[in-house]
Amino acid sequence: MTECAIRLLNLTKRFDGEQEPAVSALSLDVPRGRTVALIGPSGCGKTTTLRMINRLVEPTSGRIEIDGEDASARPVAELRRSIGYVIQEVGLFPHQTVSQNIATVPRMLRWDRGRIDERVAELADLLGLETEQLGRYPDELSGGQQQRVGVARALAADPPVLLMDEPFGAVDPIVRTRLQDELLALQERLRKTIVIVTHDIDEAVKVADNVALLNIGGKLEQYAAPDDLLHSPANAFVEQFLGEDREMKRLALKRVGDLPFERGPVLDLGAAPAEARALLGDARSEWLGLTQDERFAGWVPRERVDTAATLDALPRELPAAQVHPGSTLREAMEVIMNSRTSVAVIDDGGRFGGVVTLEQIRSELARRAS
Repeated sequence: MTECAIRLLNLTKRFDGEQEPAVSALSLDVPRGRTVALIGPSGCGKTTTLRMINRLVEPTSGRIEIDGEDASARPVAELRRSIGYVIQEVGLFPHQTVSQNIATVPRMLRWDRGRIDERVAELADLLGLETEQLGRYPDELSGGQQQRVGVARALAADPPVLLMDEPFGAVDPIVRTRLQDELLALQERLRKTIVIVTHDIDEAVKVADNVALLNIGGKLEQYAAPDDLLHSPANAFVEQFLGEDREMKRLALKRVGDLPFERGPVLDLGAAPAEARALLGDARSEWLGLTQDERFAGWVPRERVDTAATLDALPRELPAAQVHPGSTLREAMEVIMNSRTSVAVIDDGGRFGGVVTLEQIRSELARRAS
């Protein structure tokens, strides 16, 4: 098999009655097992391009190859069953249970009952769906849960290609961030070839290996890895679309877990108060963090530490500012800016994994700008 999973060759789409093409002579290679984001202003043809790949929209001219084979030579139904498809509105069947929705394509492929049940259970576990949710109907689920079911349904027949059209656009920002993280973790395990349409440059930078920035009429302005796109815009259009905070956006490319470990002003509950006071003096911090059994137990303001006989009896404030090793530095910075303690605690699977400070993030910004 070729290393290029999807190849668009001079792809053009003209809709009846429209003077200008929706997509004009677009050529693009999507590497196998990688995620490519299509992004651009409204009317740039990104959704039309996506829908041409699975032939929901037929090209006016040009060619689409999937695994080196002309997509137009395959029966449409066969092609679509080999490509997972996730849309913003999810499109779950309201009269079917979660389990039945996930099993849609395997049933069409006439899998036996045992194989279908096994696959549904496997995907439920993979997507974080509880067993008891499998018997529910879509309207009994939250927006985020419905989107997980949509992804599970798209993956049910184990297609090598997954197309996603604004998959997280209809959920709130907190759920969107969580779903983006889940997509990254899923891709790390499955290594599907994913093409995702998004209007959000931050989302594209976060989830994609390569970003294709389209202009009106489906003109490809730049196709590059996120770091290259942000560091070296190809022209004025790209620079304007990306905005003035390109270096800040580049923080989304680095994970908290990539930083050197920093313990910060944090001690075990059993430490002596004198040690705590010395640590706060050296760190010039107004807060002391305390751990117990390798778990973060909370923050104590400096004035309480100054008069404490023991640390374990001090009332603590549980941390509101937490990140995880997989969080981006941009997410960490936003958490820190909203934190009373000016640091973010790293929760590494329930264990204390150190802290992230603004100084660390400033250093990373300076390093990446040099």
